[in-house]
Amino acid sequence: MSPQYWLVKTEPEVFSFDDLWRAPKRTTAWDGVRNYQARNYLRDQMRKGDQVLVYHSSCEETGVVGLARVVREAYADPTQFQAGHVHADPASSPADPRWVCVDLQATRKLPRLVSLGSMKTDPGLDGMLLLQKGSRLSVQPVSEAHWQRVLDLGLDNRS
Repeated sequence: MSPQYWLVKTEPEVFSFDDLWRAPKRTTAWDGVRNYQARNYLRDQMRKGDQVLVYHSSCEETGVVGLARVVREAYADPTQFQAGHVHADPASSPADPRWVCVDLQATRKLPRLVSLGSMKTDPGLDGMLLLQKGSRLSVQPVSEAHWQRVLDLGLDNRS
């Protein structure tokens, strides 16, 4: 099966792409997802080897800043069981966990931010889920064509 393509959002004030880049083996658990549809993408569709666009949100310059890949498929998000943790969920149990995470490994910093503004005006990105009105999911699928276009923009290959 061919790899799939994804976009994950993160707030750089909480955990930036640079934080991922500096992590041991450039790898971390992508935890804290607390939306059921995003959780379902993590749990049911993300697979080892899938490619990921890392998007900085809720900051001055929003946009895609780097690339990662899935190196471990879905498993119980341990933060849901940590009392007092911002992602704790007292309704979840280890026997039946409600939330999952995947492990992501940073693979490349983009030399050029692919800003939300530039994506909105690029005809090659028409129909991209991120650009649809009301789209706020922190984990979302990306088509291969949209993946390639964002990569071209981020590497400044403006073909």
